[in-house]
Amino acid sequence: MKLRIPVNSPLWNARFDLLQSLSGLALALFMWGHMAFVSSILLGHDAFWIVSKFFEGYFFLGYGVPQIVSLVVLGVWMLLMLHALLALRKFPASWQQYRTLWQHSRGLRHEDTWLWWVQVVTGFALFFLSSVHLYDMFIEPELIDPYGSADLVWSGRRWPMLFLLLLCVEVHGTVGLYRLALKWGWPRFGSEARTRKILKRLMWFLIVFLIALGLVTLSTFMLIGYDHAPYRGELYTPSFIHYKGESLP
Repeated sequence: MKLRIPVNSPLWNARFDLLQSLSGLALALFMWGHMAFVSSILLGHDAFWIVSKFFEGYFFLGYGVPQIVSLVVLGVWMLLMLHALLALRKFPASWQQYRTLWQHSRGLRHEDTWLWWVQVVTGFALFFLSSVHLYDMFIEPELIDPYGSADLVWSGRRWPMLFLLLLCVEVHGTVGLYRLALKWGWPRFGSEARTRKILKRLMWFLIVFLIALGLVTLSTFMLIGYDHAPYRGELYTPSFIHYKGESLP
């Protein structure tokens, strides 16, 4: 007996729409957390080392297990693929449909319609850019430390790709959260017009703030990688471990 899912039924369309919203929300919140963790390099090498080892279970197990990071990366990649497949349901199916939609968009001159186009373009780019970044973290999670990450950024010449990834992910994720808030009606700030105005201002503020923070963080890794280039492959040992005369297990 085969299980047939009527994917074109209103009920399943609603379920897929809800799943797309939840997966997009989860990915956007993950990226905010990721930005917070990565930008810890601005607090110093030791701060970033502590954060990276925390996710390896170092402070719980007494030694790091980089494979934990690989499992998390795999989970994020699967969620990303699910979200992309669900989003493709709403894309035009032919060049003629794209042309018609483009003509309507130009005629309407509605900002939120153009934001949908922004999501389409950035989402398409993210499919490839994020896959490269996730692959790097999946195969060599043990290199996620102040020197290892900086070496990948600079000596590994990942900084152009990471620059494009930064722009796309912050724009796509933040615009997505704005559109989700309007779609599901939360939060609200009085009338619909006032809510849209406040949410749009918050959206642009977050885009500018997150991109600025990301650029400073990326520049910091580039500087560290430039200085560390002659010693590429050597990982970082925290100052407090130097002080105690300890070595990593």
